[in-house]
Amino acid sequence: MEYLSTENILIIDLAAGEVEEEELEDSLVEEKIGGIGITNYLYEKYKDDDPIVLGTGLLTGTTYPASASGQITAKSPVTGKVSHCPVIYKVGLEIKYSGFDYIVVKGQSKTPVYLWIHDGVADITDAGELWGKDVWEATDDLRTLVGDDLLQTMLIGPAGEKQSDFAQVCCNHWNSPDRFGFGKLFGSKNLKGFAFRGMGMIEVAEPEDYVERSLEILKEAKENDFMNKKGIAPILASLGEKDVSDWIAPVTHRHSADYFTPYATITALFLDEDPGMVEESKQDEPGVLVSDIFALSSLKKLGLSAQDAGKVLKACAKYGIDPFAVATLSGKSTLDELIGSFDSLSGTIDMVGKGIFTPWCPARPIFNDFDLSGDDEILAWWERRQAVAMIFGIQPMFALMCPELTEENMLELASLGTELDLDQDLLDEVVKGICG
Repeated sequence: MEYLSTENILIIDLAAGEVEEEELEDSLVEEKIGGIGITNYLYEKYKDDDPIVLGTGLLTGTTYPASASGQITAKSPVTGKVSHCPVIYKVGLEIKYSGFDYIVVKGQSKTPVYLWIHDGVADITDAGELWGKDVWEATDDLRTLVGDDLLQTMLIGPAGEKQSDFAQVCCNHWNSPDRFGFGKLFGSKNLKGFAFRGMGMIEVAEPEDYVERSLEILKEAKENDFMNKKGIAPILASLGEKDVSDWIAPVTHRHSADYFTPYATITALFLDEDPGMVEESKQDEPGVLVSDIFALSSLKKLGLSAQDAGKVLKACAKYGIDPFAVATLSGKSTLDELIGSFDSLSGTIDMVGKGIFTPWCPARPIFNDFDLSGDDEILAWWERRQAVAMIFGIQPMFALMCPELTEENMLELASLGTELDLDQDLLDEVVKGICG
């Protein structure tokens, strides 16, 4: 497909040590649109090989507001369901920029490997020296090896290598929305993870109209009252936890956003430096980036200070383990006890609705009510909203905030970008195929 695309699907067979490429045909986009519409299709195509499928939304990496997300589609080793996990921070768009819209990983490697995806080239690379290292060490080693601090990674840590049910696939140094145990799936395949870097360009069929319409939608979105807020504390406050701001303020350093996302859904906590520091810290990483609102909230409810909660989150990110599981299933309540519980966690995490979308994302609107009422209506809206966001590549938390991001204008921009006839009936059919 010529537009909004790299035109490439990558097929990696770990067992055979082989890499193949397929062309992304217009006909597949006309049938499945993109994102999890296509990753779901590819999973079914290769399901006998228990694949891990990575993808990008049709609008990912463009000027459409919050077009920041990639996706993982795989069968959760914990729930047994085919589920979809957003890929956040700057990693999602780097997948597309590295030269591939979709990546299918099948089979099991005999020895540890990682996948180095760069500028349209894919290498299965020995990970013997990375295996056993935590997420931070492995990410830093890969960046040093390549000589590029902008290298984006999706890796597992010791939790994934030991195949813990609560192992996460982490994005760069940080915990991710993975509540599905996808880190365990990576570990079972002897896959340390992915490294991405690319300078790819995304062609747009009608570039001037596309950019102009994108900026109109962005301007409308910025008229929302919530746009004067920043970070995760206001999100938690909107969900009923009013005292979070005062609790977290002493260690709050800054707030940041995913690519082209108007609201900063990430908060940086400084643990080893003055949070009010303006100049760059001399430490490699003096704190932790926090995007998991429920993990932070759960640690607060255990009675931890914000600083100790941040230290738990930092340790979880290094180990590659779900911090929400640690906070809610460990039965521990002190910093040292919580960190010491990583290898002994047991129990289950409740999934929302059909269990195919991550409960990392609140199962309700944020800041705006979207004219919804009743639990059933809200849950049905949430599942559809998550599906649509991950078809087009929209940051899933922001999708719950902003009514100005509509299915109608996503389809409008998709048609402007591709010159394909993508309409509401098609979107309804694709969502039905995903959500049932």
